[in-house]
Amino acid sequence: MDEALQAEWKDLVKRIELTFGEGIEIETIIVLIGMQELGKGYFKPTKDEKLDLLHIATCTLMEPLGYYKYIGKDADGWPHWETVSNLPTLKPGQQKEILKRAIITYFKENELATS
Repeated sequence: MDEALQAEWKDLVKRIELTFGEGIEIETIIVLIGMQELGKGYFKPTKDEKLDLLHIATCTLMEPLGYYKYIGKDADGWPHWETVSNLPTLKPGQQKEILKRAIITYFKENELATS
């Protein structure tokens, strides 16, 4: 990961930690993005709901990169996407870097956790 991305990531995590406490991990940030996109406020998710929230966030983060297309919400208010193209096969470090870039962009575009 390049130095600029690393610095931007550390800054974003510090700002998120002001609200949610120290030691927040990328997976937790992704779940929080899923909750934000679901639009039902914060709740303690079940294991299945956590997986659904991870999916919501992943689709949201990868949509601008052309991998998913938002198709709408179901009767319960849960958003759904269709796959536009398959995600490339990447090494775990590469996956994390793409996610971090997408998360930083998401927070900037939505003006969240800004100082």
